[in-house]
Amino acid sequence: MADTFLGAAAPLGQQGFDEVRTGLGGDAPSLWALLSVETRGFGFLSDRRPKILYERHIFHKRTQGRFSSKNPDISSSLSGGYQGGAAEYARLARAISLDRKAALESASWGLGQVMGFNAARLHYEGAEQMVAQFVESEDAQLEGALRFIVDNAALASAFRSKNWTQVAFFYNGAAFAKNEYHIKLQRYCDLYTAKGTPSIEIRAAQARLTYLGFDPRGVDGLMGGGTRTAARAFQKARGIAETGELDDKTMDELKVAASV
Repeated sequence: MADTFLGAAAPLGQQGFDEVRTGLGGDAPSLWALLSVETRGFGFLSDRRPKILYERHIFHKRTQGRFSSKNPDISSSLSGGYQGGAAEYARLARAISLDRKAALESASWGLGQVMGFNAARLHYEGAEQMVAQFVESEDAQLEGALRFIVDNAALASAFRSKNWTQVAFFYNGAAFAKNEYHIKLQRYCDLYTAKGTPSIEIRAAQARLTYLGFDPRGVDGLMGGGTRTAARAFQKARGIAETGELDDKTMDELKVAASV
């Protein structure tokens, strides 16, 4: 992993999803709602690094503010300074140059956006080990979210009962209402309950298309126009029938081409 934060970046599998859903004692729409809100449904960037959000106020706290006067954009008593996407890794890299351990602990990682400072409490050796597992697969990332939820009995109970206000409070913090986390969780849960949950197979294909530079316009497990256009472009590049559908041949070719 080193500081590239690159691993296999394997997309979520059905077995991994089912194991976590069972461990939480909830239903599939509830778990998909949580994932949709936390990372827009996918745990990796197109370059295969885990999605992160670097929190400068956490770094300030964990380093007793000793870097804040000279680096207020990455170490401050106030939250903020977010740049989003891959740009968060530039912020993280600067923090690592100051204090690696505190930097890894000051970012939220992957599909469930688990904060690094929770790693030891969640039975990882530390943030370093947690991140090393998260770069390998979404299954590992989702297991981290499971550990985080079941570690808090009130959060686990709220999740099972679909008390989204309480889920948002425990998962996102006291300021959850600012970003309407509870409203978004309810909206997605209602949507997936009414219209069905995403297809993990389609979602995995979308992830592989994304890695290969064929943009499906989202990794959401839904077979829309963006996915068909990306599939057709991939099929053309591989010299197979340009149907725009994710048939068995296309799925197999995607696995080979993406090496995951």
